[in-house]
Amino acid sequence: MQVTSVGHAGFRIDTKAGSILCDPWVNPAYFASWFPFPDNTQLDWDALGDVDYLYVSHLHKDHFDPKNLSEHVNKDAVVLLPDYPVPDLQRELQKLGFRRFFETTNSVKHRVSGPKGDLDVMIIALRAPADGPIGDSGLVVDDGDTVAFNMNDARPVDLDVLAADFGHVDVHMLQYSGAIWYPMVYDMPTRAKEAFGTQKRQRQMDRCRQYIAQVGATWIIPSAGPPCFLDPELRDLNDDHGDPANIFPDQMVFLDQMRRHGHDGGLLMIPGSTAEFTGSQLHSLTHPLPDDEVEEIFTTGKADYLEAFAQRMAPVLAAEKATWASAHGDSLLEPLRDRFEPIMVQSDQICDGIGYPVELRIGAETVVVDFPKRVVREPVADEKFRYGFEIAPELVRTVLRDAEPDWVNTIFLSTRFRAWRVGGYNEYLYTFFKCLTDERVAYADGWFAEAYDDSASITMGGYQFQRRCPHLKADLSKFGVVEGNTLTCNLHGWQWNLDNGRCLTTKGHELRTGQL
Repeated sequence: MQVTSVGHAGFRIDTKAGSILCDPWVNPAYFASWFPFPDNTQLDWDALGDVDYLYVSHLHKDHFDPKNLSEHVNKDAVVLLPDYPVPDLQRELQKLGFRRFFETTNSVKHRVSGPKGDLDVMIIALRAPADGPIGDSGLVVDDGDTVAFNMNDARPVDLDVLAADFGHVDVHMLQYSGAIWYPMVYDMPTRAKEAFGTQKRQRQMDRCRQYIAQVGATWIIPSAGPPCFLDPELRDLNDDHGDPANIFPDQMVFLDQMRRHGHDGGLLMIPGSTAEFTGSQLHSLTHPLPDDEVEEIFTTGKADYLEAFAQRMAPVLAAEKATWASAHGDSLLEPLRDRFEPIMVQSDQICDGIGYPVELRIGAETVVVDFPKRVVREPVADEKFRYGFEIAPELVRTVLRDAEPDWVNTIFLSTRFRAWRVGGYNEYLYTFFKCLTDERVAYADGWFAEAYDDSASITMGGYQFQRRCPHLKADLSKFGVVEGNTLTCNLHGWQWNLDNGRCLTTKGHELRTGQL
């Protein structure tokens, strides 16, 4: 098996039975805040994209790069598709011209057969609202000689299936560095922010080492971060100035920590590096640059490398910013009301979980998202807030213009905002901002309802049946329509026979029901 790094979480895996391109990201992401580090623009993307299989782990923009996929990846490639509750990933790939999909079942070993032979694969899909944009995943590949587990930035809970279905894992790729906005964007005393940053920096590396110990692979490839920040407004986020509170340590930092904890199997790879394996034997590791120049990128030459990279990417950054909406325009109250209120009325679990109004400062305008009352409104005099955000109006106008369903995957991961809060992190709040479609919010609200053992029933049309749709857990008190003995969930049009609970749309998905 040959494993080639294409940058960040991206790899090309070549086997005798075919090639797989994983998460090929090259274009700036999150309002041009994130760039791959080190630079991967020099790679031959047409050659890399001429593959048999494509795997996109999830829709975060440092994994799903529509421009690169559209321009450089073979549309005849078979997409290895994670088993997600909402089909957004498949839809986005179909828009780009991909039409051949191998739909996997979560944590089940599959054999994929092509003209070059057979591969055994498994995709471990994470399906909770907190997992990526309603879904994150890791890929296991077994070519008969070598087992590779590309975990990227997923955080699976049960990894016993690896040993049960694949035996020993030879190569393990996983995230160790930061990929979040906390604590940098929060208003808090400097010493507190430094303490939280130092704690987070170490905890994320500790978590990575725990996964390494659990999987027990021979070789470890630190990946899926960190990005680099080339906009002058964000350059301080790079870990190139000896800040122990920086949450974006690079590969050399983590490899050193691995060695200090007794693990010498870490491999440093940059875009274009290639490793050859047979089972647990590493035959070769080659880089596109001399070894001393590779090391310099992460050590003594890092600041200069980032400065030169920023100069090369300045026109790209300017072009990206030119696509943003104007900061000026009419009040944002009504557009935000139109965007948020239809979602709020569908999300009782999420709105009740948030439990308080949230302040949005957007330039000179302040808008209140009042979750308890399910309305978007103006603030009242002397109103106090437990959670608030300050976001540039051009960013808000851009996501509204683009009907963006996920502010986490755009505004928040950009780190181009400020936040403040009284009390702890509110998972429900960020879940709301990533679920701005009927489909997403129905699944997420239903997930929370089920997680808290919501076994409620509703009565409608002379029948009593379960409140949550067996398909994607939509609230049937909001989406259900009864005609005679047939229930229709209007979110996707699925139907059930209310006399016996049988799904009329597909096999399985029985409904708990009874006649009054």
